[in-house]
Amino acid sequence: MSKVKPAPPPGCTLNISDPQVQEAAVRIQASYRGHRSRKELREKGPPKILQDLKDVVLVEGSAAKLECRVSAFPDPFIVWSKDGKELKDGPKYRYVFEDPDFVALVVRDGVLADLGKYTVSIKNPFGQTYGSACILVEVPAKVSKGPDNKQAKRGTTVVLKAEISGEPPPDVAWLKDGDDIEEDDRVFFDIGDTNTILTIKNAKLSDAGKYEVFVENHLGTDQSFARVDIL
Repeated sequence: MSKVKPAPPPGCTLNISDPQVQEAAVRIQASYRGHRSRKELREKGPPKILQDLKDVVLVEGSAAKLECRVSAFPDPFIVWSKDGKELKDGPKYRYVFEDPDFVALVVRDGVLADLGKYTVSIKNPFGQTYGSACILVEVPAKVSKGPDNKQAKRGTTVVLKAEISGEPPPDVAWLKDGDDIEEDDRVFFDIGDTNTILTIKNAKLSDAGKYEVFVENHLGTDQSFARVDIL
C-alpha cells in the first residue's frame, strides 16, 4: 500500500508555467553564464602584476620583505633572483605565499651584501611576467679595527690607521686628548671607503697623547683609541 506524500507547506512550490518564474530563471541563467565567462577570462590569461614591488630598506641584522600582488591561473611558478642569480628558498631567503594573490620574498639576517636588485619571475602555461625592486641596506657606523699604539722618534712621521664601516657612510673625526684635531699641512687625516688614516709629519714631543677615531651615522656611533709616545 503506497503512502500519500504530504503536501508542501504554502509558499514552497513554483509554477514553472508562471511567466514571472520563467523570466526569473532566464535572468539567473544569464547571470551565471556571465559570471562564468568573466571568471574564465580572468583566469586564462598570462600572469599579471597588479601591485608592483617597492624598494625597501634593510637594517643590518634584521629582515626585509619584498611583496607584490599578482593575478594568475593555473597557479604560477615563482622564482626570485638577485642581480641575475636565482635565490633558493631556505633559511636565508624565504618564499612566502600569503594568499592566492600575494607573493613575497623575506630576506633574513641582513648584511651589507644583501644590497642589490631583486626580481620575481611569475610564469604559467599562458605566459610570463617580471617585477623588480631594490633592497637598500643600512649598517650602523663601526670601527672594525682600531689604530695601534705607536712609539716614534721626534722628526719622524706617525701614521694611525683604522678600518671603518657603515651605510650610509659614516662621518669621521679624529681627536687628541678629547679635542678635535685641527688639520694643517703637518697633521691631517684621509677618509676612504673602508678606512681612515691620520698622518702626523715631523713629530714633536707635544704630539704625544691619547688619540681617538670617532665614526657616526644615523644608526649609531663607535670609537677606538690609541696611545702615541714621542721619544
